[in-house]
Amino acid sequence: MYYANPSRYESMKYNRLGRSGLKLPAISLGLWHNFGDTESMSNMKAIITKAFDMGITHFDLANNYGPPPGAAEKNFGRILKEELASYRDELIISTKAGYTMWDGPYGDYGSRKYLLASLDQSLRRIGLDYVDIFYHHRPDYNTPVEESMLALDSAVRQGKALYAGISNYKCEDTKKAYEILKELKTPFVIHQPRYSILDRWIEEDGLKDYAAKIGIGIIAFSPLAQGLLTDRYLKGIPDDSRAGRGVSPFLIKSKITDEQLKMIEGLNQIAAGRGQSLAQMALAWVLRDEGVASVLVGVSKVSQLEDNIRCIDNTSFTEDELKAIDNIVFRNSQ
Repeated sequence: MYYANPSRYESMKYNRLGRSGLKLPAISLGLWHNFGDTESMSNMKAIITKAFDMGITHFDLANNYGPPPGAAEKNFGRILKEELASYRDELIISTKAGYTMWDGPYGDYGSRKYLLASLDQSLRRIGLDYVDIFYHHRPDYNTPVEESMLALDSAVRQGKALYAGISNYKCEDTKKAYEILKELKTPFVIHQPRYSILDRWIEEDGLKDYAAKIGIGIIAFSPLAQGLLTDRYLKGIPDDSRAGRGVSPFLIKSKITDEQLKMIEGLNQIAAGRGQSLAQMALAWVLRDEGVASVLVGVSKVSQLEDNIRCIDNTSFTEDELKAIDNIVFRNSQ
């Protein structure tokens, strides 16, 4: 029987989500690609329990995480029941809806019908009465944003979620969502966008500054650019990597250029000068200011988790380091 590490809260950093009362660990665990039915249950249990032992209290899911869709929620629910049930009130469990889950016109996007039905399915798979955060996973431009936001509000009022969030919304879409949820007095506390050294759209779009202005927190996904910002690609593209196996639609082997690989090597040299692995520096960069409360990491083994979490030991950068990183990244993007 699992017993949590009694010192689990001593080294993790916890950051407040905007002006809300909720805090998240600086490192959160995402269950997107390594918690499906193709994975070992013993390995999944080892990752989840090790994460909690190191102070990671937030586990991020979505209805379509797998493979197949729904599998990650089902597998996490089993682990929760068998290992972590007595610690439920110490956990933040989030899920989302917005991508295809079932056939027909009601199994996708952002209608009230889809969002609330999907949440009910997610709760059954996980084995919970409520999740802590329920997100709309992506904007739906064919459905009024009011309808999607009213569905999030209903989820909270029905007691099926404690907080509401959105993901992949651009700044202008976020403004519309915020105004509606503010009027409804819905506890809208979080936005989950893509953000990394190589992908800075939330800065260019104004979303990062806007989130700070209205007092909601940001949790970044893909902070390691689907693994590109790790030591896995320093010597080319390994056959067993995400790009090599072709399992990620966002990291395609044919689109990884020699120039990108040289850029990764240059960033790795800066990381080495900081006494960090490339992954640790990439995570620390996202957490370098108060604009991001938490970063989501996805791992396939415990050792990756242990390496990633050490990023919180040093999230400060000198001006020279930031300029050197920008010089490498922007030179490559030109």
